[in-house]
Amino acid sequence: MTDAVKGPASYFPSIEKKYGRPIAEWKDLIRSSPLAKHMELVNWLKSEYELGHGHANALVAHTLTEDSAK
Repeated sequence: MTDAVKGPASYFPSIEKKYGRPIAEWKDLIRSSPLAKHMELVNWLKSEYELGHGHANALVAHTLTEDSAK
């Protein structure tokens, strides 16, 4: 039996459903942004793409964590 997805990735199915873009596309947008700080990116996603705070935060947190592991 597989464990349930936890953390920021647990938001991914609802993000894709609500906003109609795959997670990979959101990550590409975040990575191509000239902004670097977590809350700057969250606020940018909220204002530019009308994401909710929780969804924007989950995308940014997951992407920055993924990038820092490289």
